Amino acid sequence: MTREEVFEGLKEILSAIRPNTDLSKAGFQTELVRELGVDSLTMLVLSLAVEEKFQMRFPDGAPAPATVGEVCDAVLAALN
Repeated sequence: MTREEVFEGLKEILSAIRPNTDLSKAGFQTELVRELGVDSLTMLVLSLAVEEKFQMRFPDGAPAPATVGEVCDAVLAALN
């Protein structure tokens, strides 16, 4: 799986969780909190949805990703 494939899957999840968020200009450097308005509850829901979609687990105790790219990289690292 490529970083771009993970990115597309992540955008699908974000669209479902935050339907009023404009993701048309989102990229790997897009900040989850500042630019997409992700709060702590949304981060939890996002994490669970990503784990389910990609059949992986984020490592316990890992810091929360700050950008879309960090989420993609964490998914790819967990899959390898």
